[in-house]
Amino acid sequence: MNDQPTSTGLPPVVDRRTWQEAREALFAREKAHTREGDAIAAARRRLPMVEIDATIEVIGAHGPIPILDVFEGRKQLIAYFHAWWPDQPATEQCEGCTFFNCQVRELSYLHSRDITYAVLCKGPYAESVRYRDFLGLDMPWYSAEKTAPRLLEGRDWQTHHLVCYVRDGERVFETYYTGGRGVEIMAPTLGLQDMTVYGRQEAWEDSPGGWPQPWYSAENPDTWRTNGRPIAQWSRIEAGRSDQLT
Repeated sequence: MNDQPTSTGLPPVVDRRTWQEAREALFAREKAHTREGDAIAAARRRLPMVEIDATIEVIGAHGPIPILDVFEGRKQLIAYFHAWWPDQPATEQCEGCTFFNCQVRELSYLHSRDITYAVLCKGPYAESVRYRDFLGLDMPWYSAEKTAPRLLEGRDWQTHHLVCYVRDGERVFETYYTGGRGVEIMAPTLGLQDMTVYGRQEAWEDSPGGWPQPWYSAENPDTWRTNGRPIAQWSRIEAGRSDQLT
């Protein structure tokens, strides 16, 4: 086996049999990881839940509605709490929330399991829904500007959260929430990048010497932003959309 890469930033080249043996060894670890994920999901389904006030209001297209109505009649609700920078154009809005939320597009599969997905934005409705439309998204969008602290009781409500709810008649219960890297479940882009030889190309990753890691580094602290705006926005600007939200 040749331990030396043929050029800078590439894995060593081996014959097909040697490569397959290495791949099978990694596959065993991947299967164990999948089974552990299944076990964690099983434990998640057995968590207790906490009741929230079903009359807490958010603002939608037709004004205030109770959180109960955000379910749209379905049994479960997944709510993404989207950050907001007031009085700022699209270019200054949160690149992380843009990255994660933009990848939640086809909702019919959630609906088939009696689940509604909705965004609860921490900015005013009229201003923030224009950002949804600028991006070309079509998920339900509400403003939780006034009520996010109540809905996220006991947590830093100014950071992003993915929260799961279930209703029992007119009562609403919170069953699970996550934040930080926990919201990576929303972004298949990251899973696809992780499968490639260079991964996410971020400076924190454990990669061999010579691997490209230009992102999230001292020289380039950005992860989901290029040339001054969130990456997903560039195609919208090229299509002629205005990023003025106020």
